Amino acid sequence: MSDERLGDPERSGRALAAGRTILVLRRIVPVLVASLLLSAPVVTATLVGDLTGDAARHLAAEGEPLDYAVEPVSLGVTGDRLVAVLAGVLVIASLVLLVRATATRTLDPRWWTVLVPLVLGGVLIGLSWRIVTAGVIGANIGAGLVVLAGGPVLLVLLVAAMAQAFRVRRRQRMMG
Repeated sequence: MSDERLGDPERSGRALAAGRTILVLRRIVPVLVASLLLSAPVVTATLVGDLTGDAARHLAAEGEPLDYAVEPVSLGVTGDRLVAVLAGVLVIASLVLLVRATATRTLDPRWWTVLVPLVLGGVLIGLSWRIVTAGVIGANIGAGLVVLAGGPVLLVLLVAAMAQAFRVRRRQRMMG
């Protein structure tokens, strides 16, 4: 008998492995999305760094206490680096696996129109965190601007993501 009638065992094995990969990706897509959304602000805040100005640092070195809109949180140098590295690994791994899920059609590409505004919102949150936790002498004008301008921008991003999620979900229900 020919290989066509019996089936190619190597080809069948590859198909089975591909099916398992798709099943695993389908199950972990929500976890990947959550890890991406939670780690994006941490990575952004790490990459932006402390925004305390040089003049404020100089005065703090002379004993003048700095004023904070929000007191910065720190786990110490090692803890902060560990969290930053872990968040960076999560962002990269999540993005790579989500792109793979999209390439294998496990993740509908239309969901990226929901993910991108949410990730941008996370980036805005990370940047805002660095601005409101900057040490200053006197008033932190940047913190007020972040609240006045960043809040509405974040709201627009979240509403856009929510509206797009409803559209994508409705299309998926209509198609099958």
